[in-house]
Amino acid sequence: MTNLKKSPHPMKRSSTIFLQTVIVLIGIGALAFMLWEPHIEGRNVHATLFEIYFKDPFLAYAYTASIAFFTALYQTFKLLGHIGRNEVFSKRSVRTLRIIKYCALTLIAFILGAEAYFFIVRRGQDDIAGGVMMGLFLIFVSAVVATAAAVFEKLLQSTVDIKSENDLTV
Repeated sequence: MTNLKKSPHPMKRSSTIFLQTVIVLIGIGALAFMLWEPHIEGRNVHATLFEIYFKDPFLAYAYTASIAFFTALYQTFKLLGHIGRNEVFSKRSVRTLRIIKYCALTLIAFILGAEAYFFIVRRGQDDIAGGVMMGLFLIFVSAVVATAAAVFEKLLQSTVDIKSENDLTV
């Protein structure tokens, strides 16, 4: 009789791989959108690549802000890897969630800066309603992500603390 050890969660590994694939696809889609969208924007329709990418300070600002977004995606990918290896209750997972929380808060700060730019610089020159609404939506999404990451971080931290206390007493 063979002694095969069955995993208590047979779908966990395939589920985390699927979610990691989704995260990679989100990243590729976001990058493609960021590179494609400036070409179809109204004021850039007949502009050269140099004019599009090097004469628009707002685009440079958006690309700088995207560093926090892509960092959060990478950290989410790493967290899913921890979950897939049954290392969710570890200090690394807590640190990963903390980084995701800080990335979401950084995105909120960048988006608030963009909103201020719309109201201070572009108001009266352009129709800013669409940009402001997208910014408010992204602030809401980032706030939800930051809140969820903070809650999970605290839960995991307390679990890790309890686990380390139990390991010391045993």
